[in-house]
Amino acid sequence: MNNIQIKDKEFALSIPESDILAAVKRVGEEINRDMVDKDPLFICVLNGAFMFAGDLMKTVNIPCEITFVKLSSYDGIYTTGAVKEIIGLNESVVDRNVVVVEDIVDTGITMERILSSLNAKGAKSIRVATFLQKPDALQRDIQIDYIAMKIPNDFIVGYGLDYDGYGRNLKDIYTVVA
Repeated sequence: MNNIQIKDKEFALSIPESDILAAVKRVGEEINRDMVDKDPLFICVLNGAFMFAGDLMKTVNIPCEITFVKLSSYDGIYTTGAVKEIIGLNESVVDRNVVVVEDIVDTGITMERILSSLNAKGAKSIRVATFLQKPDALQRDIQIDYIAMKIPNDFIVGYGLDYDGYGRNLKDIYTVVA
């Protein structure tokens, strides 16, 4: 399937599943190496990062825990610039080594808020693992420790990323064309 239709937009295949899984495996191996003996708490940012987190956890083989938060900053295909917390963190991060698992870092506004919150809550260390990064969209000076792939500043769907709730279930990544 090279082109797909979601609602009023057409999308073209841009990253096949095999490339996605290879990149996720590489990130998992880096985390295994860097976080050995640190018993990290992985914090998956929902909804978008659920597929990345699931595949990443299959590669991570060190003792760890995983939990979830749900934030929102998009309306349709545009970022609102405002971050809304829908489901907050229930676990204590005091003196914990934390790895934030995000689907995409574009402007960096959401990640900046997450990092500030975790620092204020007493995390011992914080690392960021993102499936995708849009370097041309970045507006904040934030440290991203693990990047599976860098992409252009285009709107995409698939592998957890959506357009108005649709497309998250796609195993490949598609870029909007119309």
